[in-house]
Amino acid sequence: MTRPAPSDLARGYAAALGAAAVLSTTAIFIRHLTVTYAMPALVLAFWRDVFTVLTLLPILIILKPGLLRVTRRQVLFLGVYGIVLATFNAMWTLSVAYNGAAVATVLAYCSAAFTALLGWWLLKEDLDWAKIVAVALSLSGCVLVADALDPSAWRMNPLGILTGVLSGLTYAGYSLMGRSASQRGLSPWTSLVYTFAFAAAVLLLVALLPVTLPGGTSRPANLFWLGNSLPGWGLLFLLAAGPTVVGFGLYNVSLVYLPSSITNLIVTLEPTFTAVTAYFLLGETLTITQAIGGVLILSAVIFLRLHQGHAARRRREPEPVAA
Repeated sequence: MTRPAPSDLARGYAAALGAAAVLSTTAIFIRHLTVTYAMPALVLAFWRDVFTVLTLLPILIILKPGLLRVTRRQVLFLGVYGIVLATFNAMWTLSVAYNGAAVATVLAYCSAAFTALLGWWLLKEDLDWAKIVAVALSLSGCVLVADALDPSAWRMNPLGILTGVLSGLTYAGYSLMGRSASQRGLSPWTSLVYTFAFAAAVLLLVALLPVTLPGGTSRPANLFWLGNSLPGWGLLFLLAAGPTVVGFGLYNVSLVYLPSSITNLIVTLEPTFTAVTAYFLLGETLTITQAIGGVLILSAVIFLRLHQGHAARRRREPEPVAA
């Protein structure tokens, strides 16, 4: 496995940190839409995907039309990639419904460990002691930031455990497929527009299933939940055009330069950024425990960055010449 060059490390870390910061703002949009408009989560996820495609597609047509040309084999790969994204969205929604936000967050960010293991197994990425330590610190921090030490938060049932674990696995799968897409020569923006288009199609089918799932709807008319509410539609469009396009775009860019396990680990800073943003913008309480959790996650990222930087410098040093 070729290790990233120092310049690639810098670009990859910058993109991943930017992705974590931007994606953390999605919680504010989603909270407002679900609380103010009581919008079903799967319907929200569907329109988020649709507006993401409608935002990015015209930009690519005008500025980079060549990025939209893909081979039949690439379309099949991107279709599977989009299904993984849609499955993650669905599993995350169901996990929140069955487990609550705190436990769902911890289980979703177990993807850092899943990605490290699966990346080592499937993509031949490195799995050294530093990465294992960083994953352990990050997972510990996620537990604290999500305030999941409260025993009452873990009143789980078998279905809750299953959906929570699947949310982490599918998030890991999304990271691995993003890394694989970059290795196949696909632009991060090509991957973004195609995967969200396929994900929207999958979520549309799920939303219209005759069995109503938590956060879903079995009535076609309910897809237009917001009706004639221009502020609601405007906020939903901003969620897609801003945090989603920029956040997932930066995430995909980071996968060009970094192994999927490292990118996924860095983005575990997202709940920390969300907690800080909610503290300043929404007046929510940021407890000492959450602050310690945020420090642990940040420490994991800094530790791994320093370790990789040191390893890169050592590789660049010339071998001593024997006398």
